[in-house]
Amino acid sequence: MNDLRETAVQAARTTKWIGRPYRFFDTVGSTNDLLKQDVKQMPAEVLPAGTVYLTDFQAQGRGRLQRSWEAPSGTSLLLSLLLRPDWPARQSAWLTMLAALSVAEAIEAQTGLAVKLKWPNDVVLEQHGRYHKVCGILAEGNITTEQRLDYAIIGMGINVNIPYESLPAATTPATSLLVATGKPVARLPFLVTLWERLEVWVETAVNNQSPQPAWNQRLVTLGQTVHVNQMGKGELLTGVAENTDAWGHLLVRDVRGQLHTIGAGDVTLRDA
Repeated sequence: MNDLRETAVQAARTTKWIGRPYRFFDTVGSTNDLLKQDVKQMPAEVLPAGTVYLTDFQAQGRGRLQRSWEAPSGTSLLLSLLLRPDWPARQSAWLTMLAALSVAEAIEAQTGLAVKLKWPNDVVLEQHGRYHKVCGILAEGNITTEQRLDYAIIGMGINVNIPYESLPAATTPATSLLVATGKPVARLPFLVTLWERLEVWVETAVNNQSPQPAWNQRLVTLGQTVHVNQMGKGELLTGVAENTDAWGHLLVRDVRGQLHTIGAGDVTLRDA
């Protein structure tokens, strides 16, 4: 149940279009980078929406703000999904939301664990009184001159069977489904479930129904005091994370009562 090569995955796939074009790699630098390169060189008929690239080992994995990320071979789900939504540019925030919700629902379906989200792009599990990161998401895309989202690539790195001693050190402590459940989790059924949830959430968003309300309900960041390091401004903002807006910006009220709208691409976030 851990064979993720093309033949095994296509035999198990239940989705209509997500994963129908699917490529497996033993090792790559970055699935996001490889898929982005191929999108620029190949016509949409060859790489339609729903194309998935997946690898057992990612040598140059990266997250938000170019943070490096690496997992032992064969212990994670490391994949990139291609979408061609033709949305207004600011609607691109929905990509991270729908991916995070899909991962959360797949984890709950496969393990029974309670899953939460940490703004802007982490999927977390509560362990020993703290939230631990089990998945990171990196959404990238191309914006046209008309401010439309031409294509988007959503990269997901899910810690499935990483043993405790191999977990990376990070600001948000890491965990895996193996550590959280105490037993290995079969990756193929998990992948099938993830694609099912992604297809539902993408089609919901394409029908102009925002994933933001459901995403907002899972955010553990809300109600917490946070320190926001605003990139390029050289100042630290401290306040309470009150809410998010329709486009996923974090609304932080400082000690003077002023409400700040924080974009994910502009900050690093630290729990107080």
